[in-house]
Amino acid sequence: MPEPPYEHDGAIAGTGFGGSMDLATSEAETLERTPAGPEGTGPAGKPRSLWSDAWRDLRRNPVFIVSGLIILFLVFISLWPSAIASGNPLSCDLAKAQEGSQPGHPFGFDGQGCDVYTRTVYGARKSVTVGVCATVGVALLGSVLGGLAGFFGGAWDSVLSRITDVFFAIPVVLGGLVLLSVVTSNTVWPVIGFMVLLGWPQISRIARGSVITAKQNDYVQAARALGASNSRMLLRHIAPNAVAPVIVVATIALGTYIALEATLSYLGVGLKPPSVSWGIDISAASPYIRNAPHALLWPSGALAVTVLAFIMLGDAVRDALDPKLR
Repeated sequence: MPEPPYEHDGAIAGTGFGGSMDLATSEAETLERTPAGPEGTGPAGKPRSLWSDAWRDLRRNPVFIVSGLIILFLVFISLWPSAIASGNPLSCDLAKAQEGSQPGHPFGFDGQGCDVYTRTVYGARKSVTVGVCATVGVALLGSVLGGLAGFFGGAWDSVLSRITDVFFAIPVVLGGLVLLSVVTSNTVWPVIGFMVLLGWPQISRIARGSVITAKQNDYVQAARALGASNSRMLLRHIAPNAVAPVIVVATIALGTYIALEATLSYLGVGLKPPSVSWGIDISAASPYIRNAPHALLWPSGALAVTVLAFIMLGDAVRDALDPKLR
């Protein structure tokens, strides 16, 4: 068959339907060098990784986009609350106690005459700080302990399994009432430490199971046969392929830790005044729910939206990283 005519300034490529299509010379050369691969592969047929596939799915998921935008907004107001709230959250006027919405005070005033809008905005800082720091601490501690137990097994695995059983038997709220009731510090660190202390067993079990599954793969056995050290196998071969379930559980747990901080603050053993927290404001507004329901509605709504956003984000990440759902 005669070759199609070729000119210096352009190329003629068949469309497959009896016609032709003009292509620039550079485009024609690009098509020759990088043929498109089948679905699930990148240029030149190179297979895409789990993370690239997950990111592609997340970008197309409206749940991830909505929850991500909400979380970005929460992070923004946590870092720079004065950008949208110019008042002082600790400035109160008893003459305005329980009053409703007014110009410059869209959420009204609480039982102490404090601006509900300003306190709701500033309350995001403590809640997000506790949630993020607790999640990072739980993920690091649980992943290290569970990963080592799953990799080495033996007595270390047995001892860790019994320890996790003990921690799982402790009720979280009851444990918080007992442990935090003797703490006099007014910072977020005792609350974060308590959450890490009781939260790591869940991540530990997830990491242990993931490592046990990953170390049975052929590439790990091949690395072992080639003389790779334990640290190299853990860091280079097992950890990157076992971290996905940990990320999913930690993302969902972040919203749970924010709700737990609000619960403990509501009960009076978490953050304490003069700290500004949604749990503290909900507790203070509860006696005035009939006369000033707005003082309870706004911090409760902010807490609910925040927890829901992190749970939705975790669900989207789980769907993207679970190969069984593809």
